[in-house]
Amino acid sequence: MYDWDKMKNIKLLIPVYNDWESLLKLLDNINNVISSIKNCNFSCLIINDCSNIKIPKIQIPSNISSLNIINMSKNKGHARCNALGIKYLAKNENFDYLIVMDGDGEDRPEEIKTLIEKIFSEPTKSVVAKRVKRSEGFFFQLLYQIHKFLTFVFTGQNINFGNYSCLKKNDVKILSGKISLWSSFSGSLKKHILELNSIDSIRGTRFYGPSKMSLINLIIHSFSIIAVFKTTVFLRSVILLIILFYVSLKINLIPLIFQILLVTFNLAIYLVSLRENKEEFLNSERDIKSINTYTHE
Repeated sequence: MYDWDKMKNIKLLIPVYNDWESLLKLLDNINNVISSIKNCNFSCLIINDCSNIKIPKIQIPSNISSLNIINMSKNKGHARCNALGIKYLAKNENFDYLIVMDGDGEDRPEEIKTLIEKIFSEPTKSVVAKRVKRSEGFFFQLLYQIHKFLTFVFTGQNINFGNYSCLKKNDVKILSGKISLWSSFSGSLKKHILELNSIDSIRGTRFYGPSKMSLINLIIHSFSIIAVFKTTVFLRSVILLIILFYVSLKINLIPLIFQILLVTFNLAIYLVSLRENKEEFLNSERDIKSINTYTHE
C-alpha cells in the first residue's frame, strides 16, 4: 500500500554546461509548475559539467527546498553527468522519486505535473516522457526516424524517449550499478528496467540559442543507445549476413554492398560501446571538484 497523504521527496537532476541563463529560467518555470502539486517536497541537483562560464548568483526558488550544484573538475558530457548524478543520489541522498531532465527548455517543465500524476496513479512503475511531437527541423527529424528504425531493426526495442523521466528510487539504485549508464541513459533504462509507463510529451524549444550538438555527436549519441544492446545487434547482424550471402549467390553486387555496410556498422557500434568504461564509471565521484549548497536558511 502507498500512503499518498505522506509527503513524497522528489529530486530533480539537471546537467548544465555554460547555459546558466537557461537554467535560471527553467528553475523559475519549474517553481511555478510545482506550486500546485500537493504532498511533494522538491529539491534539485545540478551537475556543472566543468563550465568555463562562471556560475551566476542563484536565488533558490520558493517551492524548491534545497539546491545543490556538483562542480566537475573535468568536462564529461551530458550522458556521463546524468550517470554521475544518478550514482551520487543513489548513494548519498534520501528521496522517493527522481526526475531527470535537460536544462535548456526542450524538456518542458509543465510536463512535470503529468509525470508525477502518472507515477502516483501506478507507483510500481517509473515513467518516461514519450516524444509525440518534436520542434526540430526536417533534417533532424529525418535523422531521428532513421535512428529509431535502426534501433528497432538491430535491437528489437522501440526507444522513443530521451532523458526526461520520473524514476522510482529502486530503479535509480538498479541503474546506478549498470556500466552502460556511463554511455547512454535511455538505452540503459530500456534494457534494465523492464516495466515502464509513459506520458505523451511535446519537445519544447530551447530557451536561448540553437543546439550546440554537432552531427557527429548526434551519430555518437544514436550509436551509444544501440550499443547498450550490442550482443543482440551482433547476433541479428550475423543472421542478416547469412541471408545476404545466400542472396549474393544470385545477385552479386547489391548484397555485397549491404554486407560491407553491415560490417562497418557493427564495427562502429563496437567502438562506441568502448565508451562504457567500467573504471571511469566506478571512480566517477573522484571528478567532483566541489559542491555548492543553496537553502532558504
